[in-house]
Amino acid sequence: MKNVYFIGIGGIGMSAIARYYKFKGLDVSGYDRTPSELTHKLEAEGIRVHYEDRPDLVPSDKEETLVVYTPAIPQDLGELRKVMDEGYTVLKRSRTLGEITRGQRCLAVAGTHGKTTTSTLTAHILTQTGAGCSAFLGGISRNYGTNLLMSRNETVVVEADEFDRSFLQLFPEIAVITSVEADHLDIYGDYAHVVEAFRAFASQVSGTLIVKKGAPVSQEHTRAKVLTYHYKDTSADFYAADAHPDALGHFHYNLHYPGGVIEDICVGALGWVNAENSIAAAAIALTYGVDPEGVKAAIGTFEGVKRRLEVHVNTPSLSYIDDYAHHPSELTSAITSMRDIFPGRKLTAIFQPHLYTRTRDFAPEFAKALSAVDKLILLDIYPAREEPIPGVTSEMVFRDVTAPEKVLLKKEELMDYLADEPLDVLATFGAGNIDRFIEPITELLKSRL
Repeated sequence: MKNVYFIGIGGIGMSAIARYYKFKGLDVSGYDRTPSELTHKLEAEGIRVHYEDRPDLVPSDKEETLVVYTPAIPQDLGELRKVMDEGYTVLKRSRTLGEITRGQRCLAVAGTHGKTTTSTLTAHILTQTGAGCSAFLGGISRNYGTNLLMSRNETVVVEADEFDRSFLQLFPEIAVITSVEADHLDIYGDYAHVVEAFRAFASQVSGTLIVKKGAPVSQEHTRAKVLTYHYKDTSADFYAADAHPDALGHFHYNLHYPGGVIEDICVGALGWVNAENSIAAAAIALTYGVDPEGVKAAIGTFEGVKRRLEVHVNTPSLSYIDDYAHHPSELTSAITSMRDIFPGRKLTAIFQPHLYTRTRDFAPEFAKALSAVDKLILLDIYPAREEPIPGVTSEMVFRDVTAPEKVLLKKEELMDYLADEPLDVLATFGAGNIDRFIEPITELLKSRL
């Protein structure tokens, strides 16, 4: 192949693979529905991107062109129909990643939440300690400013995504499962099928599988050696003791693991949820053979992932954090972490629900999670790949929220509303296009300082 063409190139996983093929010297181009910071960066790196459905822009030499697409793309898109009908070599993103990692030492992180931060920190530990790795990440590393790391060795770190059963294309040597919860029920139908898929993934691990204590995956589901980790459970193989935050929200703990104890680890990224993720990443690195002191030092220099408890403004009187949380458990983890970081302060949250099906399936759980803030600003649902479902709106969540204050807004009304809103700690949550508000909100708040 000389050309690689991406349909949906602006997705976080797709853009990493696009960068990989560009690094390998192939001609890379693609389509996405809307411009974004990611697509602008791809263009700056010499990758051609367009934003209209233009079948004529697909490379004409189908014998020398690989087409990679994301299942989030509508099946009736003209470009997708063209490559399917005309005999191009067409692969889903997940299959492409599986092909890239085959034959390498694959270290994979799966889970309904926590996988992006854990995989990014794992890659950071291997990079910082000199072990080295390539990495395909589901977020932008704040240490490196990218979602792709490249190395000349044969080790690759990947985020193993359960959406569309994508992770079943991977056959890792070492893997972590951070959580197994009901999600993507538009794909799976029910929780039992989610569990079934994670157990199938576990069966494909060849060396060591590290599972969050309590997850429904055990030794009977894999030929790999199974170890467990947990933030507090001392019966796990990897666990934190004496965990506590310092005045700036960085967590310190002693890591107990099968080889001994690593004392006074300080997590560079804020919040208890990042402390828990760091235990999983340390478990992978120690199992891989990284020196314990190197693991400790790298965790301390980890700056986190964009849109994962990312601090944009932080003063004693006004703070703003953005987070990608779009599942009830993720919201609860993020909100409780913020309560630790900013004790006693008023927390106002802006949440944009992601997908009609997810809102329908988890409306009571969303309402319960969001009731833990002092004020909720709830936006309309971001549809992503879905068509509207009659009767499914943000009101399903809003009516059951018991936070002291709450308001329902359209996203077009948000900035005008915030202009007159007294704020202490502000958080934005969601996986849709709420990220387009990060810069204007930051500018607004900085103007008040």
